Amino acid sequence: MIFNSIPFAVFLPIIFILYWTCPAKYRYIFLLAASFYFYMYLNPKYIFFLLGTAAVSYLLALALESATDISRKKLYLFIGILALTGVLALLKYSNFVIEIAGLPSPAIQFMLPVGISFYTFQTLGYLIDIYRGKYSAERHFGYYCLFVSFFPQLLSGPIGRGDMLLPQLKKERSFDLPQASYGIKLMAVGYYKKLVVAGLLAPTVDKVYDNPDSYIGLIYIIATIMFALQIYCDFSGYTDIAIGCAKLFGIELSENFKSPYFSRSIKEFWSRWHISLSTWFRDYLYIPLGGNRVGRFRHCLNLMATFLVSGLWHGAGINYILWGGIHGLYQIMETLPGRNKKGRKGKRNPFWNFFSTFLTFTLVCFAWVFFRADNLSHAWRIISLSFHEIGNLHNYMRTAIICLDMSYAYMIYLCIPVLLLIVYDYASLKMNIITWLSSKKPWVRYPVYMLFLLIILLFSEKGVSTEFYYFQF
Repeated sequence: MIFNSIPFAVFLPIIFILYWTCPAKYRYIFLLAASFYFYMYLNPKYIFFLLGTAAVSYLLALALESATDISRKKLYLFIGILALTGVLALLKYSNFVIEIAGLPSPAIQFMLPVGISFYTFQTLGYLIDIYRGKYSAERHFGYYCLFVSFFPQLLSGPIGRGDMLLPQLKKERSFDLPQASYGIKLMAVGYYKKLVVAGLLAPTVDKVYDNPDSYIGLIYIIATIMFALQIYCDFSGYTDIAIGCAKLFGIELSENFKSPYFSRSIKEFWSRWHISLSTWFRDYLYIPLGGNRVGRFRHCLNLMATFLVSGLWHGAGINYILWGGIHGLYQIMETLPGRNKKGRKGKRNPFWNFFSTFLTFTLVCFAWVFFRADNLSHAWRIISLSFHEIGNLHNYMRTAIICLDMSYAYMIYLCIPVLLLIVYDYASLKMNIITWLSSKKPWVRYPVYMLFLLIILLFSEKGVSTEFYYFQF
């Protein structure tokens, strides 16, 4: 079941009403059953992978906590990492390895369950935390299954941490109207991002990137910028819906995006983009490798290794690994002597702030080419021919307009929701827009709510019942 579908529009209100009318001691059972149904709606077979992951990590966590010597703890942790990553690797990367090795395709094609990368990392983080003694292992298998399968975050995160999510799932809660109201408003923002902005941009992006040999010049740059906005709105839109949906049940999920395209460095970008994943790699890979507490060369290796693995996590393909490697290289370049000094000066200089934001966005867009392109040859064509005939600026722009195949009125129509998004994200750097608007008088906020709902209804031509982009990871 996906958030932008009719079945979910029926599912959520029913679950919401039944959850709060159900006796408090049975609510976790009801929410667990709802989460299983939500996951099985896509494919009933997926539930076996989810339950298997939950059972293995649950038992190993108990064994880790009860082990008395460090060698046995390390053995249990090794078994857990091997078992969980082994299944993920077999299902997600086996065909990629076979293709790279030049071997014949296997007779059996493995099924890749939706969301497996997310709940595998969630359970891995839980096991490592138990090994480190950060908190006690959960004894109740029902609550632990709910931790792994909680439906708002199950398919595309945010990746939960045991010390944050488990206590909330076990706590007896009463209905909180302001929290639920905030959740509905945040969900509306998420639907705006997905149905309106991502939905409007996706057709042009697909047209250019799926057939790059048919285009040339400025249209590549336009399509790449559109994709940067599309993937951001698609993924952050899912996150907003997930966080807002969880609030309806009195549960707080971690923030996953903080206006990332207003970042002034790649390091800052990764502190604002897919925060639950970037902090996961920081805490469970980068820091254990030594982080920045080692020599410069080793530090650079740690950065590159972390981002290469991040690229591989996103997909089984050379283009994803290269995308991760490019971001690793960006991070290494930012550690060069003198870079931090410029950053401190930039805080007091508006021109430097604008330039560094523009440069960061440009670098991120360059890397997105490899992420979105079907293969490296397509990516190279897009990069090498993006400025073809730029010397003749009139023809350069005219060719792009022809390739877009849009009227000027439709271009303006397309820009309106994007500009609203930019204003919203920029304002979000200064304040919580939803909280600020909720504090206004009813005669101010309710017309704004109605106008926002009208914009969603008018502009959401695409995106309904289409999967979210990150489902493939």
